[in-house]
Amino acid sequence: MAGPGPAAVRDRPPGRTPGRRAGGGPGVRRRAAPPLDSLALRLDGKQAGANTIRRKRAVLHHVLEYAVELEELPSNPLHRIKWKLPKTTETVDPRVVVNPRQARELLVALTYVGKRQRDGKGRGRRLMGMFACMYYAALRPGEAVSLREQDCYLPADGWGRLTLDGSRPEVNRRWTDTGDAHERRGLKHRGEDDVRRIPIPPDLVKILRQHIEEFGVAPDGRLFRSERGGVVASTAYAEVWQEARTLALTPVQVASPLARRPYDLRHAAVSLWLNGGVPAPEVAARAGHGVDVLLRVYAKCIDGQEEIVNQRIADVLTV
Repeated sequence: MAGPGPAAVRDRPPGRTPGRRAGGGPGVRRRAAPPLDSLALRLDGKQAGANTIRRKRAVLHHVLEYAVELEELPSNPLHRIKWKLPKTTETVDPRVVVNPRQARELLVALTYVGKRQRDGKGRGRRLMGMFACMYYAALRPGEAVSLREQDCYLPADGWGRLTLDGSRPEVNRRWTDTGDAHERRGLKHRGEDDVRRIPIPPDLVKILRQHIEEFGVAPDGRLFRSERGGVVASTAYAEVWQEARTLALTPVQVASPLARRPYDLRHAAVSLWLNGGVPAPEVAARAGHGVDVLLRVYAKCIDGQEEIVNQRIADVLTV
């Protein structure tokens, strides 16, 4: 059988031999670049966020590594491609952090959201305790949604305690084993059987006791549920939160990043603890962070450091 003609040999990519399995040659590298470029786009063709691009690239990398493990590819072609990932912002923007007075005003405003309902209680009042957990205990939204009565120690006086052993983050139903958008999972960045104990101040103890007395709990013990008894969807509580912002904040503040998302209440809690002088390891334990991640993420939210550092530098310069 005759071999390839001169034209075929001349047009063949350098280093590629007939019958060679795809995966490591320059041709593969050229074909891998367009998919990487597509990672930077959303489905509507617009630019994706930096964190989204990094996450997609990591998934693609793992898929190709699995192909190498199955011997479908001789090597991971991404290792040979120079493709610059966008820089991500890991630190919390101090502009989103509310102070204690603003936080209290937002919680009060929640009780007025949807108050026209028949029972006069409204959607906001039903969820106020959930938002209070994000602020006073630094719970993630998925952890607050998953909170059960048996997880709470709520004495009549003094400090209480929350003992978390799971979360219900909202994901696409196609990616869960049960087909439920709020599949119960373990705590973030923790082992399957790990728990997190969080002391809670009397203010939050009172709020949760009142919530249980007024609304009761779900059959499985969940404190916070929809009007039909289901798990509270992120779209539902986000809508309630935006209404509360318009009631509690000035028009200028509403247009600003201040407490734009419910998650910003957690940021406010951690920032308050750090600025209050609580040791970083204790803050990390209560918030469910590693100490290194905690200090890196909240570096810009720690007030009062600039004056101290400036004074130390001035003292050295005058020696």
